[in-house]
Amino acid sequence: MKITAQGAGKDFIRQSAGTNRFTAVQPTDIEIEPGKLTLLMGRSGSGKSTLLNILSGLLPPTTGKVLYGDDDIYSFDDVKLSDFRNIHIGVIPQGQTAIQSLDVIGNICLPYMLKRDTELKSAYPYARELMERLGISHLENVMPAELSGGELRRVAIARAMIRKPDVIFADEPTCDLDDENTALVLGLLKETAERGTSVFIVTHEKDALAYADISYRMDSGKISSEKPNR
Repeated sequence: MKITAQGAGKDFIRQSAGTNRFTAVQPTDIEIEPGKLTLLMGRSGSGKSTLLNILSGLLPPTTGKVLYGDDDIYSFDDVKLSDFRNIHIGVIPQGQTAIQSLDVIGNICLPYMLKRDTELKSAYPYARELMERLGISHLENVMPAELSGGELRRVAIARAMIRKPDVIFADEPTCDLDDENTALVLGLLKETAERGTSVFIVTHEKDALAYADISYRMDSGKISSEKPNR
């Protein structure tokens, strides 16, 4: 699925500074194409994560719109947007988000549980395939409190991929990972893009450039021109 941002920007009010308006993301035009891995690089605080949240349906823009195909997702009501995101969008958040009362495979299959999906049981084989690819198959019934940061990161990656969504957004997906697992994760995301998924990665890791089809840079809320990597 093609994602198109048209003049999408975001302003915030800094309460501690009175009524000063802060522009986190300047009006941005960007396309994320199916079958390609798109990379957005930049320093911390440059607006990368804010743009990712806008594109993934998590944060309404102050200006502009975000189209999935021909549909402006921010024209959807809350229920429709939630359902759309659960089916079509996978997000790998920057922070570690695991449900402490669920084991590893339960956390990975959470998108099915949220909607009491009748296909939950059929999700387990693919969940185990993802765990095998990510090197965490031995942790299937382990609880989150017993996992390392890198293991929790890989659980979040598998959860974002479990529904085989049309688009995956990854916010610093390789933080907490060593070099070997960084290469493993980036390789898996690249393979996913090659199968037709739209993949959008926010990172400051320069090694990720080797996996990108298109790369952008963000500075002070402004995105640079695209750079085709091949």
